[in-house]
Amino acid sequence: MVTIDETAPVVVRLSTVIDAPLTTVWDVHTDIAAWPTWNTDVDQAALDGPLGVGGSFHWRTHGMEITSTVHELVPRERIVWGGPADGITGMHVWTFEQSGRHVTVRTEESWSGAPVEAAADHLGKALHESLENWLSKLKARAEKEA
Repeated sequence: MVTIDETAPVVVRLSTVIDAPLTTVWDVHTDIAAWPTWNTDVDQAALDGPLGVGGSFHWRTHGMEITSTVHELVPRERIVWGGPADGITGMHVWTFEQSGRHVTVRTEESWSGAPVEAAADHLGKALHESLENWLSKLKARAEKEA
């Protein structure tokens, strides 16, 4: 099982509960090309091929051009991606757990690299805010579609 870098200068863990079917939440979250339609922090996103382990996608957020590689994919349970952007190496784990009519979505992300070491507090706050927004927007879109 692939995990985040627990020794990274920045580690953020958050979760939310979404009142929607697991399939809906998963489909919204993994339709990468559609991210900009519901997540206003994402300016552009495109898969380079099928979504699967070893596959990659390019996206732009907060002025950063990112190429992420999928490291693990368990449909409707877990997706892990990571990659470099502007000297920052990010690793991002998402898990999805059905409980009755709700889905708990957990996200954890690590950032390492020279820019992070130089400004860990600032970048940690920025990542925390970005992931809070992502979860909030994912919740809103999935519940709207449900």
